[in-house]
Amino acid sequence: MLTEFGKIFVFMLLAIFFVIIAVVAAKFIRPSRPTKEKLLTYECGEDVVGSPWVKFNIRFYVVALIFLIFDVEVVLLIPWALVYKEFGMGGFLIGAIFLLLLGLGMAYEWRKGDLEWVKPKVIPPVIKKELTPEKVEA
Repeated sequence: MLTEFGKIFVFMLLAIFFVIIAVVAAKFIRPSRPTKEKLLTYECGEDVVGSPWVKFNIRFYVVALIFLIFDVEVVLLIPWALVYKEFGMGGFLIGAIFLLLLGLGMAYEWRKGDLEWVKPKVIPPVIKKELTPEKVEA
């Protein structure tokens, strides 16, 4: 008799076996007609220019993540906008607070400069040495 963990183990083995069988069967069934165009990196007809190991500025990823965060939050506003009247003033206030927090987050990111493609360089402060009376006489 199998325990619950034994059943899970058998299920995982069957899943792995199924995947291996499907990949091997697909290799034998599919047609293989490689051409020069099919062996290129891009099948769209564009010629490859330069190395694929190009360093991207991290700003692209930061802006993309900020977009995703705010985009998901804005999607949450659609159901609220459809039913807030049913919840009365309480539902409206909760949505208004959510919008306020969303706006504050956007203002914070804007003020921080994360929405700019070119971030301004930070110039560190320089401390000027003051002349003391002993140095003035010398």
